[in-house]
Amino acid sequence: MTSVRDALRRAPMVEDAPGLRLLKVGDGWDLVRTSAEVGLLVLAHLRATGAPIGPVLYDRTNGRLYYAIATGTAGHWHELPVRHLSANSWLVAPGLEILDGWFGGWCELPDDDTLTDAAALRTALRHPYVIAAAEEGHSGAFH
Repeated sequence: MTSVRDALRRAPMVEDAPGLRLLKVGDGWDLVRTSAEVGLLVLAHLRATGAPIGPVLYDRTNGRLYYAIATGTAGHWHELPVRHLSANSWLVAPGLEILDGWFGGWCELPDDDTLTDAAALRTALRHPYVIAAAEEGHSGAFH
């Protein structure tokens, strides 16, 4: 399996956008996209519970967070306010040389191949305060 960090090192640069790279999703890891509002609550929950957290990208421009998870979990996200991204998906992300910028940045970027535990992520997404935030109507950016 290729870690997200290794994939960033090998990913092509985005033309006319210094420091941004084009990552191919679905090769050893997938992504779960949430709104930033919900995703930041989920991240706080995961940190508080000590769950394994892999790379988490904050897309400030579009108001989203992306969690890297293991591949093979596609059928487990349909009832949650997220979008699962896998094979045939691409992500524009800051390279290792830019960990934070006007477009957002990496909230988490482990040095190893740690991925966010999918079961812990689903549990956090089902937490009452996360559900309340999603139901407030501010979750239009999920899909």
